[in-house]
Amino acid sequence: MGIQVAVAGASGYAGGELLRLLAGHPELEVVAATAYEQAGKRVGEVHPQLVTLADLVLQPTNVDVLGAADLVFLALPHGQSAALAAQLPEQTAIVDLGADFRLADADAWQRYYGGEHAGTWTYGLPELPGQRSAIAASKRIANTGCYAVATILALAPLIAAGIASPQDVVVVAASGTSGAPAGRPRRACSAVR
Repeated sequence: MGIQVAVAGASGYAGGELLRLLAGHPELEVVAATAYEQAGKRVGEVHPQLVTLADLVLQPTNVDVLGAADLVFLALPHGQSAALAAQLPEQTAIVDLGADFRLADADAWQRYYGGEHAGTWTYGLPELPGQRSAIAASKRIANTGCYAVATILALAPLIAAGIASPQDVVVVAASGTSGAPAGRPRRACSAVR
């Protein structure tokens, strides 16, 4: 038995991909997967490709189910992780796949996402200098967004070598419908800090 893991939002696209990765990890054991509308269904009904987790029943998303795990992944829409994270026990390690804790600037949060800024957690991009040790020492991790990862990993070596300056960078990116919040266009710069 390894580290016990729970996934909130397991019925969505990100939650399903996360379950796929977790199922193949030798040190992690998925002990709970939660959902809202899909609660009560088996993982195999929602994600038929997840054969090893097919019989796991999606439970309602609540603190009692999630708080029993050592590590909780929040694969919820932007703006929905903060309230749930605030209710989880302090000793529970949490990784938020949404944007709730990515941005350090409350004004930037308001501009790109709207609503109240929940705060800032350790930014989960270990390829950046100093971040691997910061992540390892943290109980609360803000997972990076796809645009941020693509942008940062492409530009970091250029900036470190002095070939480019952050002030001169302009990123133009596009996404299909899977990358956009419901009813809103995707804003690439919102996840880059």
